[in-house]
Order: sequence, then structure tokens, then C-alpha cells
Amino acid sequence: MSASFPHRPVGVWLIGARGSVATTVVAGCAALAARLHPPTGLLTETPLFTGTGLPPLSSLVFGGHDTTDCPLPKRAEALTAAGVLPYGVTTAVTAELAAADREITTGGPLPGDQRDEEELTAAFAADIEDFVRRTGAARAVVVNVASTEPPPTGTALPPSSLYAAAALRAGCPYVNFTPSTGLHHPALAGPARASGLPHAGRDGKTGQTLLRAVLGPMFAQRSLAVRAWSGTNLLGGGDGAALADPAAAAAKNAGKERVLADTLGHSPQGEVHIDDVPALGDWKTAWDHIAFDGFLGTRMVLQTIWQGCDSALAAPLVLDLARIVARAHEVGLSGPLRELGFYFKDPLGDGPAGLTEQYADLARLAERLRTPDARPGERP
Repeated sequence: MSASFPHRPVGVWLIGARGSVATTVVAGCAALAARLHPPTGLLTETPLFTGTGLPPLSSLVFGGHDTTDCPLPKRAEALTAAGVLPYGVTTAVTAELAAADREITTGGPLPGDQRDEEELTAAFAADIEDFVRRTGAARAVVVNVASTEPPPTGTALPPSSLYAAAALRAGCPYVNFTPSTGLHHPALAGPARASGLPHAGRDGKTGQTLLRAVLGPMFAQRSLAVRAWSGTNLLGGGDGAALADPAAAAAKNAGKERVLADTLGHSPQGEVHIDDVPALGDWKTAWDHIAFDGFLGTRMVLQTIWQGCDSALAAPLVLDLARIVARAHEVGLSGPLRELGFYFKDPLGDGPAGLTEQYADLARLAERLRTPDARPGERP
């Protein structure tokens, strides 16, 4: 739950700030702060985080980078028409959406942009620093919620890594909610360590992989032999279009496969297929077919179907992460926050892959944030 916090605002700088997830984050935060809806899906509003000193939802201010120019209020209207945002919310929080939209600046690199990596990084960092100054924020967290990019080739920094480098230069903690490279680029390993900033990622765990993180340990704990685990994702919107690229889809699927290998102790046969279905818009269907052997080799099958709204699943996680990482920065934690693996498909560090163990890690981090004498740089 929200606790006492200095009255200065806390910034949340969103990469992909006019996308569906970002729009839902901004609208949802304003709606919750105004008590228009209960905080369903936010662990930071449960007793687990009582007394941890998290910034209140009402203290968060939003800005970001994007390469599109559709204003957030218009984007929110489209999400309302699609059933993503409930009717009435967009009208009630139009002022907050417009205020966030005024803090969004053009990202890049756009086609024809002649700036080199250093110039782009410096420009992006300056945008973030200007946002912090304008809003009077005590600190800001940079969160990547942009569409998935293909894995990089060669040594050039992809856009996600340019933004991550800019976050470090601006002195801001960084969260990678996507499977894109971000801080994972080898060229950023040294700067990330030297920055002393906390960071978390990658690839938010919102649906199919969330189920896998529960079911994988179940099969292992019951000593049931999983022979094959196949899956299909049907999704539309910007994510569907981006993941139609086989290279981008491969980056997305790596985290799904890692969960199975880590929880089962081996990689079963089968793979995940991702199909772009534009008519689905922001909605997705994930189907899994699990073939396993029981006692005396009896062949059995478990099938699961997950149907959900990607933005509504992701938004509360983004708000949780922004608040937790802001507090971690305040108390002086640094480096990869392994304890936030609960939120990610491909989490940083060598933490557990099962959801129950990841929740226990998160609870330990919450306890550390609750400690008033946390020492800078010390890990929980």
C-alpha cells in the first residue's frame, strides 16, 4: 500500500510512451489515484508492501519518448472503444493524459537521422534530465514498454540500448519490460556497473509464461515426466505486428523456453508459435499443449487457454516496478535487482524460475525496502 513519502513527485519515463501499454499505465494510475477503481493487479497496493516507503500513485508523473504523434487522450479513446479501458475513465482522467502527453518527446533514430550513437544517447539523456527538472521530481525511473525489436547484429547499439544508455547517463534506474536488448548489450555492462543504479528486466511476465512458471514446478514436484510442451500465441496490435518478424519472435520465445528448462530441469520437445492476427487488437490468446507421462508410463495431456488483454495485464506490473525500483534507488540499492524476477520471463541474475520462489524473493526485497537504515550499495 502507499506509504508516507516526500511530497516531491517521482518521474516515470516511458519508452514507447504513446503505445497501448503506456497509455493504459498513465490512465490507470490516474484512475487509481482518484479512487475511481480498486487497485486490482497491483502487488504494491497489498499488505506485502505496507510500510515500505513506496511513492504513492498520486506522486507519479509521466513522460517519455515515442516516434508516433497520436496524443494520449486520442489513444485512450481508441483503447476505450476496443474495450481495453472502461467507459468513463478516459473522460475522467483527460487532464492527466494531456499533462503526460505534453511531456512526451520524439525518440528515434527515425529514418534519415544522421546522428551517431553518442549524439543520440546525449539527446535522449538531455530529454530525461529536462523532464526531471521541469517536474521537480525527486528521481525518475526509465521503463521500456516499446514494441519488441529484433536481436542486434554487429556491434551497433539498437534503439533499446541507446535509451538504456541514456537512462544511465541521466542518473536514472532502468526497467526493461520488453525482450529487447536494452542493458543486455555487452557495451553497456561496464557503464551499468559503474553507474551504481538499480535496474531490472527483462520481458514482463503477463500470461503464458506466468502459467508456465506455476505449472513447470508442479510437474517437477509431482515427479511427472513432461515429454513435450508446445504453445501458440494469437495476438494483434503493435506487438503482434512486431512479433511477425521471426527474429523478434525468437527474442520473445527465449524467455518462455528458459522457464521450462529451469523449472523442469530439461527442455521438452515443442516450441511456441506466435501469429499476428490484427483483428484481435490488444487482446491475445495463448494455448499450451503439454504431453506428460504418469505412473507406469501412462500417457496424459494437459491443455491450457489464456485469453486476456495485454495492456491491462501489463499496466499494473509496470506501476509496481516503477514504484519498487524508485524506492530501491532511494535507499541506495544498486545493480541488477534479481529479486524482481517475479515480474519477468527472462529475469536478471541466477534467481529461481518458479513463481512461488520468486514471490518469496520479492517478499524479502519488500522487507529490505521497509528497513529504514538501508546502506547504499548493499544488496538485500
